[in-house]
Amino acid sequence: MENRISVISIIIEDNACAARVNELLHEYGDYIIGRMGLPYRQRQLSIICIVMDAPSNAVSTLSGKLGMLSGVSTKTVTAKTTNEKKEGI
Repeated sequence: MENRISVISIIIEDNACAARVNELLHEYGDYIIGRMGLPYRQRQLSIICIVMDAPSNAVSTLSGKLGMLSGVSTKTVTAKTTNEKKEGI
């Protein structure tokens, strides 16, 4: 299965879930090429954006596991093409 670039946006409304979210992200760490987290203290939630280079099934499994957590919402966007890395670039 070909790897694609995907972005998973995660909103954590219950900070009690933060440790489990981090555990799941660690499990898929080999696929994660970037992560940005923003605590939004005024609204008492956290926003995390994960960029992955992974097969579609790995992305959907991670997104599904995250979305099943109470107090966590996710949305995934995947690039339409694979654009495999070229030699020398």
